[in-house]
Amino acid sequence: MKIVVVGASGTVGQAIVRLFHSTQHEVIQVGRTTGDVLIDIRDEHSLHQGLKKVGKVDVIIAAMGDVAFKPFAQLDQADWQKGIQSKLLGQIQLVQIGSQFLNAGGSFTLTSGIIADVPVKDGVSAATINGALEHFVTAVAGELPAQQRINIVSPTVLSESLASYQDYFPGFSAINADTLAKVYLRSVMGRENGRVLKAFSSCGAVLP
Repeated sequence: MKIVVVGASGTVGQAIVRLFHSTQHEVIQVGRTTGDVLIDIRDEHSLHQGLKKVGKVDVIIAAMGDVAFKPFAQLDQADWQKGIQSKLLGQIQLVQIGSQFLNAGGSFTLTSGIIADVPVKDGVSAATINGALEHFVTAVAGELPAQQRINIVSPTVLSESLASYQDYFPGFSAINADTLAKVYLRSVMGRENGRVLKAFSSCGAVLP
């Protein structure tokens, strides 16, 4: 398959690229500043031009998106827009424009996070955006053309990032990026559609 990974330079993106390379698929790495193709998913024109350069593909995976971590009272419009433009609208636009370049029967996999389900310190903006993305995936699954599928992966905190984020996730069980990448593989190779694939349980463990 021909697979586009948006956010390929990040910790999760790198693990996804490694996994799909190991299974002999063609992987196009996409990022805002580094990658095989440069795309700013916040910019509709950049998205269209970048995907046009790539051509028809079988899979589009988004493993990126910035959000602000601040107390609710301190969140300003710039903080909200950071997450809305990047993680929320960026991924929505990726699907809307990307569906024109995705082959029949192809799939999208987006990324949300555990904060949609479990409140954490300073996580109001992230929770709102992750929750909106999950509702988007559920709603849009029946409207994609040509039997295209869409799912979203919701991971707990990464073990690789725990040192930086442990104050926000006290007592949480972390997941490493290579294990998490297998959930994206499940989304791509399986038959699920419109699903939130949670890489955690009530105690933070990875779901089968």
